[in-house]
Amino acid sequence: MRADATRNLNAVLRTGARLLAEDPTVSMATIATTAGVDRRTVYRRFATREALLAAVFQAKLDSAEQVLDAARLEEAPVAVALHRYVEGIVPVSREWPLDVRRMMRADPVANERRETQSRRLDAFLERATTEGLLRADLAEGWTRRVLDQLVDSVAHDLPRLDPPQAADLVVATFLDGVGRP
Repeated sequence: MRADATRNLNAVLRTGARLLAEDPTVSMATIATTAGVDRRTVYRRFATREALLAAVFQAKLDSAEQVLDAARLEEAPVAVALHRYVEGIVPVSREWPLDVRRMMRADPVANERRETQSRRLDAFLERATTEGLLRADLAEGWTRRVLDQLVDSVAHDLPRLDPPQAADLVVATFLDGVGRP
């Protein structure tokens, strides 16, 4: 793909993610104009809003996969892996603000991919519990919900925090809040 075509595609995907998160009914023409490309460019690549939405979700899943890999959840010390994960996933949440659960009913392949990523994070939290960093007496799934909410809050409610600061805040809050006393 030519450099300008790649740049246009990235602009459309990122702009589409942001605008569709704000208004699921936004027009393709509005996305094109805001992305700074011709409407025909968008329609040539994505025949429908659903096709664009699917591409946005795939881009978000790609980014999340890279973060999970880079965090080294299975082999790095838990606190280090947790910090790497949060520091990496905060920019992903900011760049791709759409909730992937919106796509799951329509795309079973994307759903399975998201579930695989979710299982990786769940296994990491189980490891953290087994190693004694997290409390084992909490309701099943609670630590995951707390972590997800902390990440979402810092990514969207505190956008001025850079990713390392956001990770510091989330990790300290998480480990002190559901960590073992």
